[in-house]
Amino acid sequence: MTKIKLCGLSRPCDIEVANSLEPEYVGFVFAPKSKRYLSPEKAKELKSLLSEQIQAVGVFAGETPENIALLLGGGVIDIAQLHGDEDEEFIANLRTLTDKPIIKAFRVESEKDIEKASSSSADFILLDSGAGTGITFNWQYIKNIQRPYFLAGGLDSENVQAAIKQLAPFAVDVSSGIETDGLKDRQKMKAFAAAVRKEVKL
Repeated sequence: MTKIKLCGLSRPCDIEVANSLEPEYVGFVFAPKSKRYLSPEKAKELKSLLSEQIQAVGVFAGETPENIALLLGGGVIDIAQLHGDEDEEFIANLRTLTDKPIIKAFRVESEKDIEKASSSSADFILLDSGAGTGITFNWQYIKNIQRPYFLAGGLDSENVQAAIKQLAPFAVDVSSGIETDGLKDRQKMKAFAAAVRKEVKL
């Protein structure tokens, strides 16, 4: 079954809902320019409330390998997601500091982007339309990709079943699609999880 990542959680009540829905992953955003930015201290507090069955992914852009490794080593997050212009050398440097899994995000604008993503040395790749744009990209570009990936970009409870049927991604990643007025919405979170698990009719 396609796995679920609920990204950009920022409040204890968001964690409470996530614990009840049991997604495989939740995301904490450490990119300072993001409206969903969390300080390491706040993320640690939220992680302490998170079910042990759910893995916390830290989302970074422009961070140093050393700071990322500190959060991984300190148990604040379980997985690092690189959402900036980090290259293969960056990933190699991070691997010398941690053995935790790495997700590398790629912005998909053409088939060339898929070639680059396919050859990444990261443990997982994430395919997105941009940095939190909330817009889908042309899914035709990724029909023939040969490795598992997280699908992101403009997903919500209305279109995620179609995405899963067409593409069979390893996981689906949602943030703005489960928000109302910039905050996570309990009902939208529940509807998204239900749609992924095919508990609702199309």
